[in-house]
Amino acid sequence: MILFDSVTKRYPGDNKPALDNVSLHIKPNEFVFLVGKSGAGKSTLIKMITKEETPDAGKIIIGGIDLDYVKKRHIPSYRRRLGVVFQDFKLLPRRTVYENVAFALEIAGMSGKEISATVPKVLELVDLLDQAKKFPAQLSGGQKQRVSIARSVARQPKILIADEPTANLDKLTTEEIIGLLKKINDFGTTLLVTTHNENIVNTLQKRVVTLKDGKIVDDQRNNGIYKLDEKPQPKRIIQSPGHALRRPENLKRQEEIKPKESPKHVEALKHIEITRRSEALKRVAPQKRTETVKRSISEAKKAEARAQLNKRRVI
Repeated sequence: MILFDSVTKRYPGDNKPALDNVSLHIKPNEFVFLVGKSGAGKSTLIKMITKEETPDAGKIIIGGIDLDYVKKRHIPSYRRRLGVVFQDFKLLPRRTVYENVAFALEIAGMSGKEISATVPKVLELVDLLDQAKKFPAQLSGGQKQRVSIARSVARQPKILIADEPTANLDKLTTEEIIGLLKKINDFGTTLLVTTHNENIVNTLQKRVVTLKDGKIVDDQRNNGIYKLDEKPQPKRIIQSPGHALRRPENLKRQEEIKPKESPKHVEALKHIEITRRSEALKRVAPQKRTETVKRSISEAKKAEARAQLNKRRVI
């Protein structure tokens, strides 16, 4: 649905590119949050999609259309395939709510009959049917944003881009607008939303793409959360049993708490060790002990016989 392939964009006079070798693929019916600090490249990426800017390198394909082949005179027709919601609403101040939505359909070439059938349905979707005859100056910020959304989805675009749609709204109104965008996504529209609102990103847990210095530094495809920098997670090292006891600091601690031994204690330990070895020898080598005794008796008899023989010789 939306494909960026190694896209780079550099503005004259800037030391760093606004987009630096960006590759991104958004599938049909996805809901994607685009987050990043000011100057990260979010607005430039949106302008690439709407054909307000062209890349210096790389390829962009939107809804199966290769933007390299969209000529300048065809750009308005291409943009009508997209829905765009702006943070400053961009409503026509001298037209009513109904007329603001109808005007977008007139530009798309719809007939009066089609417009009359479509506008009430769209206003009902955004819960503004009872405000149809009011002018933008008579509406709250949340209502103005709803009119902007109604105007964007009236042509039933396959892709809806919302650039900071809740930037100027209170918490309750923000939740209502995000709920409306989620409903539109449930109808099958692909959504790309830029935001600095951490709460709505963490609540919805959709796909979250993070930009930093013109590069995609993180792409959480499922259960995404708001984070501006991708920090490498420390590797988990699986230690063998008892590894903590073998750490140098723990060995040192063990030496410190080891009780000092008195001379009497040492002598007692030596006696116990000698006794233990003696008992082990009795258990393990009885046959060797018997052979040693027999050799000792035989040698004693031989020595006694030699002594008697020498005595006879002397006599």
